[in-house]
Amino acid sequence: MLRRPKPTDSEADLLREQQRFLTSGAPSAASVVRRPDKRRGEAGEGEGHSGEDGGSQRDVVTIEDLPDELPSLTPAPPKKSRFKASRVTFEDEDAGETLDRHDSHISAVLSRIVERDTSSAPISVPVFTGLAFPKVLHRSETGNMAPPASTEGKRSIFARQIAAQRLKEAKSSLHCSPEAAQTPGCGEQRLPPETSMDTDQCDAPGDRLRTVSTPRLVSGQGLRVSDSSGETMRIHKENQAKLQAMSPSEILEEQKKLLSQLDPRLVEFVRARKAQNVPTSPSPSKHPEDKSSQHHPSESESSNAAVLLQKPQEVEMEAEKEEEEDQPPPPPAVTVEDLPVRPQKQWVHMDKLEPEKLEWMKDLPAPRRKGTKKAMQARFDFAGTLIPPTEDLPTHLGLHHHGEEPERAGYSLQELFLLSRSQLIQQRSLALGTLANILSKARAGEYASVLKGSIMSTLLDAGLLFLLRFALDDGVEGVMSAAVHALNSLLVCRDDEECLDCTFSWFGGLAVFPLLPSAQEEEDEDDEGLDESMKETAKEKEERKSDHDVARQDVVKGLLKMKLLPRLRYILEVVRPSPRVVQDIMEVLTRIARHSSSSATQVLDCPRLMETVMSEFLPTSWTASSSVQPQSVYGLPLASAVKLLRVLATSGRHACARLLNSLGVRERLSCLLSAEPTELLLEPSEAHRITTEAYRLWAVAAGYGQACKLYIDLYPALVKTLQSAHRVLPPSDPLVPLQLQRLLALLSLLTQVTHTAGCHQELQAGMVSSQGEDCPPPPPVSWGHVTGLQASLLGHLKGLIKSLDNPVQKDGSLTLIPAYLVYLEAYYHQLSKQNSFKPVETLQELELLTSEVLLPLMHHNIIQGLIRNLKSSSLVCNVQSSDPGPETIPNLPGLACPGWKDRDGLVSSSSPFPLLTGLGLLLETITGIHKGLCRKFTGFLLSEPVIDYLRSCSQAQPSLSHTRAWLLRHEHHLLYLLLRLAHRLVPVEPQVAIHASLYHQVALVLLPWLLPGSEYLAHELLSTIIFSKDFISEGQSGGPEAVELGELKLHEETQHRTSPSLQTVGALLREACVQLPAIRGCFLTYLAHLESSVLLSRNALLGRSSWIKSHLLPELTGPTLPSDWPFLPLVSLYERMGVSDGGGLSVEELPQGALQSVTHCLQWLLLLEVWREEALKVILPVAKIARLSCVFLCSSDLFLERPVQKLTWGLFRLLTRGSRLDSLDLNVPPPGLASFQDLFSALLAQYEAVSFGDRLFGCWVLLPLQRRYSAAMRLAVFGEHVGILRSLGVTREQLSIPIERFTSPPEDSLPLLRLYFRSLVTGSLKSSWCPILYVVALSHVNSFIFSQDAAAQEVETARRSMLRKIYYLTDEVLRNHLLLFRLPQQTSELGFDTYEQLPPIRAKRLESVLGVQDSSDDKGD
Repeated sequence: MLRRPKPTDSEADLLREQQRFLTSGAPSAASVVRRPDKRRGEAGEGEGHSGEDGGSQRDVVTIEDLPDELPSLTPAPPKKSRFKASRVTFEDEDAGETLDRHDSHISAVLSRIVERDTSSAPISVPVFTGLAFPKVLHRSETGNMAPPASTEGKRSIFARQIAAQRLKEAKSSLHCSPEAAQTPGCGEQRLPPETSMDTDQCDAPGDRLRTVSTPRLVSGQGLRVSDSSGETMRIHKENQAKLQAMSPSEILEEQKKLLSQLDPRLVEFVRARKAQNVPTSPSPSKHPEDKSSQHHPSESESSNAAVLLQKPQEVEMEAEKEEEEDQPPPPPAVTVEDLPVRPQKQWVHMDKLEPEKLEWMKDLPAPRRKGTKKAMQARFDFAGTLIPPTEDLPTHLGLHHHGEEPERAGYSLQELFLLSRSQLIQQRSLALGTLANILSKARAGEYASVLKGSIMSTLLDAGLLFLLRFALDDGVEGVMSAAVHALNSLLVCRDDEECLDCTFSWFGGLAVFPLLPSAQEEEDEDDEGLDESMKETAKEKEERKSDHDVARQDVVKGLLKMKLLPRLRYILEVVRPSPRVVQDIMEVLTRIARHSSSSATQVLDCPRLMETVMSEFLPTSWTASSSVQPQSVYGLPLASAVKLLRVLATSGRHACARLLNSLGVRERLSCLLSAEPTELLLEPSEAHRITTEAYRLWAVAAGYGQACKLYIDLYPALVKTLQSAHRVLPPSDPLVPLQLQRLLALLSLLTQVTHTAGCHQELQAGMVSSQGEDCPPPPPVSWGHVTGLQASLLGHLKGLIKSLDNPVQKDGSLTLIPAYLVYLEAYYHQLSKQNSFKPVETLQELELLTSEVLLPLMHHNIIQGLIRNLKSSSLVCNVQSSDPGPETIPNLPGLACPGWKDRDGLVSSSSPFPLLTGLGLLLETITGIHKGLCRKFTGFLLSEPVIDYLRSCSQAQPSLSHTRAWLLRHEHHLLYLLLRLAHRLVPVEPQVAIHASLYHQVALVLLPWLLPGSEYLAHELLSTIIFSKDFISEGQSGGPEAVELGELKLHEETQHRTSPSLQTVGALLREACVQLPAIRGCFLTYLAHLESSVLLSRNALLGRSSWIKSHLLPELTGPTLPSDWPFLPLVSLYERMGVSDGGGLSVEELPQGALQSVTHCLQWLLLLEVWREEALKVILPVAKIARLSCVFLCSSDLFLERPVQKLTWGLFRLLTRGSRLDSLDLNVPPPGLASFQDLFSALLAQYEAVSFGDRLFGCWVLLPLQRRYSAAMRLAVFGEHVGILRSLGVTREQLSIPIERFTSPPEDSLPLLRLYFRSLVTGSLKSSWCPILYVVALSHVNSFIFSQDAAAQEVETARRSMLRKIYYLTDEVLRNHLLLFRLPQQTSELGFDTYEQLPPIRAKRLESVLGVQDSSDDKGD
């Protein structure tokens, strides 16, 4: 075997290997071919040349797949050669021999040059002169030079002088004698070469014949004749003679033909030559004799000729101008007269007018007319105000610029983005500031009615987040400050924060929802098919995403991923910006902390961030500022910094403990609250804001049972503050609102401290019994520390009620009263749990409280006026009439509060919700202690505004979103408290019991509205009102009997026998009312998975502060219970049984108690369908059918049990009544399913497997086969599951659905009609087996074969074929049924009527079909 050469082989080794190769006779890897020399006329081997002169031949070696040259390193593709691409040349001669063989003699090269014929070329001899060469040129003489042609570009002064001299000589040569002028070559020989080659294609045809006397394109140079000019003139005269013999139209036609055939580049070349050679201003002495006889073509001909010779772009522009006739004419071009300063001849390079550079001097075009229908780009001024396109603003405002649409003032978003990356600092700052103003106005919803789409979504999609993040890294403080302000405008809505601060003192106001975007489940294809242990966790997926992907789903998460927090810390710590920037940063950090507990933890964990905030903006000591608005806020306490701490503390008790113990917040609280606001060496308003936020922060900490030792230390200061809080200030004092907020925050603090002190005894006993394990330690404050404040605060409340009559103090009193009521509720709620509780004294005290405080308050005309606003202020009742609200985007949720002070709502000054919620809380507590007091509040519950409000709520369908959830939970609290009061009054007060069904209806609709964090309210409703027989008054007042009478009346009207199972609805309802306690236990059992959430919610709502883990509510993913919760036991059982794809069951036996659970569930559904139909209207009818189908799918014999059979029959009868059946749309996918057809396929498989011909199951299968539903389900029965036709023996009496719903309108699906016909003819479908579908198939086939409607050829052929086959059927009964079918008839024995004989029109149709068949048979014979 031959080996490959190695680098170490010597020459002898290579020769030895060559000899071995030659002797082996192996084929070579390269072939030797003869390469011909084309220059010598040689041919290849295939052309018959011999091998002579072998010394001049070259050997060419070709190797496959070997590149000819190295790959190019530049992006451009390498040059290719036709010959070089297929082979590589190897030469063994030296370089000298190769050069001698390939290079030809120089004579061969020179022989290829063709010399020009210069025999007739004129030779000019230089004129001798005494002047210098070149002539000295003065600037004043430049005006006499020839102007440079626009196509030649820039020319030097000397070149222009030479061109002017040649032009002068050419003009002088035209003034020869008339004889010479008539001589063909006279003028041509003296013209310079440049002016002799020309064409005149732009002149009119008739004009060309008289003005062109010499050829302009052909000069005759290069012709090997003695008289070249004469030859060209002869050709020119022939062309002129041909043109004169042609009409103008023929000339234009030939012109078009030439332009279509010639290369456009050649036409451009000729035009360029003409532009170079024709003088700009023709001499007036040229052809003077032709002036009088010159032919002027018509305007239409000249314009057409001009259009034909225009460029394509110019033609399109002309067409556009013709279409846009209504637009104003363009402004005239700038001329020399328009210039403010006239250029002088002596000015260098000022002799040429350049209009394109003078466009900016022209007046701006007029703004767009108002009648335009075309959408225009939005433009904004520096304040973010949208500028109308028709507004003509003055230019001194600085809003006009040289961008697109220079006539319009303002900047577009695209231009602002461009300016924000400018190299000029002022432009960057201006663009970022304008974007900040635009974002603020967009959040306020000012653009919603005038702009298409969402500005914030547009900006975020365009990369605003990254633009701001890059701008934060700018080294210029001004740009950095503008970027911080823009980021603040994007993230923070001050109206939202004001609303949250306003509701802080409400019941449950400490708790807030995290501002997380709605969860969007993303399918990860990479994890499909993997084991659970191998799949990526959510944290790993989050880390793998890019910044853009994270920001697209969640703006705050995207900013955190972009390292925003370290940058903000750097700005605060190193840059030390202005007060406004510090305020913006504090608000941004607060918004990030509101996002979620994890975001708040990141703020706490950011290195040196919180330390900087504490040391610089919450110092323990400071000096008074010399000005009202200091230049720097470093070293002074800030209210925004305290608020940031409060929001961080809301995220969890551990975060609050870190703030109190590690960051020194406890010392700051003591420092800020131990003195009056006037003693804090701060501006008065800022001092009030700081102390207010300090009280709120302390209240949050006390809500966890923390910082209570501070209460004991600052008790004298708190009492002093309470005593001085009710000083009457003039209404015009700006500190009045701030003092009210400060007092509300103090009352919230006292309420939380009271709850914590009430838990001291329970925690003390729990720690003793559990020996300290899994039990929080008791707080340092006990019940004795808080009892002394109750009398003082009760006296304050009485004073506030009296001050309601004073118009000056009315608004302040209405603001404070709810907080006092919430405090009293906390006090009495905890008092009843203490060992020191004295029942007799407490009952007397409560009676005095009711008679002296609560009843006068409720009957006050001011409070009655507020109660009348209950419905108008409700968020539940005003879903449709609510404004669209400010702009919000999915990845940056907000509360949509801008403008809340100017519109009705829960937070408005006219809203009764905070006062009624506090009053309801107190009534719930004191009526629980003193049962006899509840009767005194009957008038409140029966008042017309309250009843009207409850009726509206029972029919409302509120939507759920972040913008509504934080307020909806407060309204849910009030509804719950009204229902709790009704629960105490219904058993003992007959007047209240009259409205029991209304209260029950409200409880049923409220239950699926309750949001995360309100699980305890749901549990209480289920335990008390939902299943209470006192609220289902129909069960005690003859309701079941009334249903039975209705069934008997229906039986008399229909006059046909119904199934015995359908006549037992009254008895079933009576049994369900007896079983209400068991039904309640069944549902509570299936809701046991919510126990942990119920306990957390209970701790928060009942003030068990030491067990509260966080004031941040669970993520808002939806309501606590689904809207179809009454079907929960059925659906849960179906999921437990695990139905396989084929419809079979993986579990053969039902769990213990399953039958009883299903029975209770069906009893409850039957009760709701009969007496509380409105409560189930949120559930789609198709969803009800789908959920009830679980009765048949979750077991092989559950539907055969007698109680299940009865209840399901009753429900089927109710769901298939006329009005219900009309609203049932099975083409809509049920919630949780892709389509109803999938469920129907499972039902068919289950019916085939385990039904045993059950009539109830058969009715369930027949329901989707109505004509108005999808034909796919009927195809499934007659195609895939045709076997069920043998056992689907439901009779017309058992099916409560009219047969006309199956037979009308006639079927139009040809495949289904063929299946109908096949099942009838083959005997698969018989009247004795399946009477319903037998009538259906007969009706549709009969209508099809005798239809007179025009149809496609395929349909008509199928009709005729079916009719012929029916006529020749051997089964006479089926044949008569198919031919003589008339109409479905419920009372008939067969289920349909028949004709005695064929009607004439049908007989004629049958004869025509059979006649055609007979004639075709005859032709065949």
